[in-house]
Amino acid sequence: MSKQFSANDVKEHATVDKGLYIIIDSAVYEMGGFVDEHPGGAKILKRVGGKDASKQFWKYHNESVLKKYGDRLKVGTLKEGAKL
Repeated sequence: MSKQFSANDVKEHATVDKGLYIIIDSAVYEMGGFVDEHPGGAKILKRVGGKDASKQFWKYHNESVLKKYGDRLKVGTLKEGAKL
């Protein structure tokens, strides 16, 4: 079973040193180890750390990106009803 995170849990991981969690469509991803690999650069990931990045993600990516990296980076889901 996937771990569930509150909005505050995600906010507490807003930097690379703390794990750099982001939310995409209620799924929580740990991006700290991916920052240097991100084709768009580290800056954008750091900007959305600890936040819901769904809008920004879907603006530049399609479903194939989640299929490629999702299993590796996903650490859980946002608790139902949790809002940032």
